[in-house]
Amino acid sequence: MTSSASLSSSNRFSRISIIGAGHIGSTLAQILLEKSIADVVLLDIISGWPQGLALDLIEAMAVYRNDRQILGTNDYADTADSDIVVITAGQPRTPGMSRDDLLKINSKTVVDVAKAAIAHSPNAIFIVVTNPLDVMTYLVWETLGVPPERVIGMAGILDAARFQAFIAIELGISVADINALVLGSHGDLMIPLPRYSTINGIPITEIMDQNIISKIVERTRNGGAEIVQLIKTGSAYYAPAASISVMVESILKNQNRLLPCSAYLHQKYGLDKIFLGVPCWLGSQGVREVLEIDLTDAEQAQLINCEQKVRQNIKRAKEMLAM
Repeated sequence: MTSSASLSSSNRFSRISIIGAGHIGSTLAQILLEKSIADVVLLDIISGWPQGLALDLIEAMAVYRNDRQILGTNDYADTADSDIVVITAGQPRTPGMSRDDLLKINSKTVVDVAKAAIAHSPNAIFIVVTNPLDVMTYLVWETLGVPPERVIGMAGILDAARFQAFIAIELGISVADINALVLGSHGDLMIPLPRYSTINGIPITEIMDQNIISKIVERTRNGGAEIVQLIKTGSAYYAPAASISVMVESILKNQNRLLPCSAYLHQKYGLDKIFLGVPCWLGSQGVREVLEIDLTDAEQAQLINCEQKVRQNIKRAKEMLAM
C-alpha cells in the first residue's frame, strides 16, 4: 500500500514504524516483512521515496506469497498506534567522521522525530539507531517522558555480532558456535569482553592466543569505521538492520532474550541515569531487567570512561539544541 491508503485495522497484526527510509530503515523493513514479524510503516521526509520503496516491497512479498503489509508515507499520522517505533533517521558517517561528529545534526533530528512519533503512538516502545547511539537514546528518552524501559538503543547486538564474525574468521569455524559480549558505549570506547565470549561454552581466552584476541578486540571497536572506509559514501546497514530485527522480534513475541543493548542504568554497575550497552532481557514491555555481571577493576574503569564520555556529549548536545 502507498500513502494513499492505510494499513488494515481488521485482524490487526503487530505494527512497526520505521522513521528514516535510508539503507538501514529499508533493509529492516525487508527483513520484518520477509520473516513475517510485523506490518511496517516506512516514513521519510523525502516525498515519494518511502512510497516507492514500499511499492517495491509489496511486489517482492507477492513473489513470496507473503501477506504482510507495508505503508510508505511522509505523514506521522500514518504511524498511529505503532507497537514499536524504530528511529534510524539522521546523517550517517562518511570517511574520517566519528560518530560524535554527528552530534549536532542528529540531536535535533531525533528530538523532532520522537516528539512527532509519540503524539500518534503514546504506548509504543522506541528503538534508537541514530548515532552517536547512547547520546541519542538518552535524548529520545528525555524528550518522550516515558518509563526508561520503553526506550532502547541498538548497539550491543551489532558490536557482539562483529566480534563473533571476526572470531569465526580467525579460527575458521562456524559462527553458530560463538557467543560474544560487548559492553559500554557504541564507539571507539566499547568494551568487548573475551572472558564472557565463548565457543560452545568455552571462553575464547582458553582457545586463542592473547595477541590475536587483542587484535580482534581492536577490529571490533573499529568495525563500523572499517566499513565506512571501504564503502566511502555511507556506513553499514545489513548487520545493523539484522540486529534491530532481533530486538523487535524479542519484544513482539515476548521472548525475554538476554541481549546486549543500550539500556537505562539505575544504580547498576555503580552508575545512574545514563544509557549504556549492557546485557538485558527484552520482552513485551521493553527492557524487563538489566543483568549486572561481575567486572574486573580494569573493565569497570573502562565502563566509567564510557559513561563520562557519553555524559559529556549529552551536555554538548543539549547546549547545541538550546542555541
